Amino acid sequence: MSKPLDELLELLQLEKLEEGLFRGQSENLGLPQVYGGQVIGQALSAARYTVADDRTVHSFHSYFLYPGDPEKPIVYDVENLRDGRSFSTRRVKAIQNGRPIFYLTASYHGEAPGFEHQNAMPDIPGPENYASESELAEQIADFLPEKIKVAFCGEKPIETRPVTVVNPLKPHKEEAKQYLWIKANGAMPDNQLIHQYLLGYASDWGFLVTALHPHGVSLMTPNFQVATIDHSIWFHRPFKMDEWLLYVIESPTASNTRGLVRGEIYNRQGHLVASAVQEGVMRFTK
Repeated sequence: MSKPLDELLELLQLEKLEEGLFRGQSENLGLPQVYGGQVIGQALSAARYTVADDRTVHSFHSYFLYPGDPEKPIVYDVENLRDGRSFSTRRVKAIQNGRPIFYLTASYHGEAPGFEHQNAMPDIPGPENYASESELAEQIADFLPEKIKVAFCGEKPIETRPVTVVNPLKPHKEEAKQYLWIKANGAMPDNQLIHQYLLGYASDWGFLVTALHPHGVSLMTPNFQVATIDHSIWFHRPFKMDEWLLYVIESPTASNTRGLVRGEIYNRQGHLVASAVQEGVMRFTK
């Protein structure tokens, strides 16, 4: 396991304060707020401690209420809404500075036989054909602010290889679609719940920016704000984060300062393992 991955898995392991109450540390990635994927991953990690071992999360729906402070810890309050014969439901409230900053509701289910069908995986060349995001960032490192350079350059816990490269310093108008190969940077424990909350962490990276592509702007465009409003994932089939996954992302619409993105995540065998949807703010502040 690489050092960055080991540190991330440690970040997602929470301190139990009392029954249903956990505390997680924050990571500063050079962004003005806590990275949304961290809050998602930690909330799923908190909820998993309260669910029977034979059930894994099959979906979650979350809302970001306030930006989190990357220099302060976050407390996660897990509420048991239901434990039925087949499903369990948990609601997680993330608290910082005495107020809720995020809510997540997750549903858990055990394995059961049933009907199967899925979309076909797009015919995209494998990850060995593309450079990693870190390698691409190194090419423009001299032009990046120091905090952004730390976040994007060097070894990362999740390796991301974009199929189409967009220079954030010189964005141009592109189709509202992108393909990302993603993989944990090292071997993972054999625990599907850990793979799930790590995918929750990774799914927020590069997601909403797809809605910026048709407009020729990026996260680094001056006086431009991008922030997640809500984020949902449906887990369809077991998967391994330490094997390559193809993240297929499209943005069907943007209006009224909000952009919508949808994602499908496939393993290399062509199985659709998860689907994601996110809406976020995208607007000029001046």
